[in-house]
Amino acid sequence: MGDNSTEPKWLTLARSQLGTHEVPGPGNNPTVVEYYLEAAGKKQPDVVPWCAAFVGAMLHRAGVKPTGSLWARSYLNWGKKLTKPQVGCITVFARGPISGHVAFFLADEGSVIKVLGGNQSDAVTIARQPKRRLLGYRWPT
Repeated sequence: MGDNSTEPKWLTLARSQLGTHEVPGPGNNPTVVEYYLEAAGKKQPDVVPWCAAFVGAMLHRAGVKPTGSLWARSYLNWGKKLTKPQVGCITVFARGPISGHVAFFLADEGSVIKVLGGNQSDAVTIARQPKRRLLGYRWPT
């Protein structure tokens, strides 16, 4: 874990959610449902992709206005573009031609980027994403 005193508040909040996961089958994890409400103002079942809901909820809790969208790529038009990543920056990846994934940057590990995000293996986890799928890094304005 990083030094929490130097990382942005939203990343510290995101770390506190590690281990939160979807409920298998027809049930819903109320914590995940709350992410949708905080990020976009609407309830959704936890089978709806929730990486952008997680990012939006953590930004909201830190007092930063999220995009208000549940679309991962909406973060490409949010905040300011970074040419070099900073710990905690919003990191957007492609998943197919129009879908995507969004998470918080932790480290550049060469061909992969280590991120903390929601809906990674149906949970809030630290995972590695292929750098070839990177679309951009963003920071709040």
